[in-house]
Amino acid sequence: MGILASPMSYLLTWIYDFIGNYGLALLVFTILIKGVMYPLYAKQIKTTMNMSKMQPKIKEIQQKYAKDKALMNQKMAELYKEEGGSMYGGCLPMLIQMIVIMGLFALLRNPMNYISSDKMLFAIHESFLWIPDLAQPDKWVLPIIAGIATFLATYFSQTNQMSGPNADQMKMMTKMMKYVFPVMILLMARSYPAGLALYWSLNQIIQIFYNIRFAKMKKKMSGEGKKKRKAKAVRA
Repeated sequence: MGILASPMSYLLTWIYDFIGNYGLALLVFTILIKGVMYPLYAKQIKTTMNMSKMQPKIKEIQQKYAKDKALMNQKMAELYKEEGGSMYGGCLPMLIQMIVIMGLFALLRNPMNYISSDKMLFAIHESFLWIPDLAQPDKWVLPIIAGIATFLATYFSQTNQMSGPNADQMKMMTKMMKYVFPVMILLMARSYPAGLALYWSLNQIIQIFYNIRFAKMKKKMSGEGKKKRKAKAVRA
């Protein structure tokens, strides 16, 4: 992930040169990255909602043309075109997010591998709030904050799950991750640089607000969909 980590290191260095504090620079850096990725999150939610609405029609096509795969694929393609959906529409935003996050992890876990500025290399050892050295692990406070923030972000993401034939599996997986993932983050944060734990904590806190916002979007889109279906039924 060095390809992404290197340009991100320039952005982080630029922010540090402007602010003069590594801890604050990390917070601003996190907010900027999260802000840039917001449209991807929003697109993913809209695609998921669209796919959720299409599930009954998809299931009907699968049952009706189960013995003719070619015709079934043709009908599915027509449905996606008609509804403005895409079989892989939700994958691209998620893939881009994962690549960016992996690049960020590479940079913040081993900043000396990607940062060329001597001033910045000294800065990563600065203290911030109660943390004496952002390059060293913070054993308890930040890991606990990171774990709680991850739990809440996962909890609120449950309201954005799609319905359909795989909904039960998704709910079961999310329920498991709601408890397992935060514990994993807590344990990992105790061994990784505090700067990385600081990034992750703020990242998840912002994600909580994103998920609350997306839940409202989902509710609004669902209400609009019901109104349209009701209007069609009246006209019919």
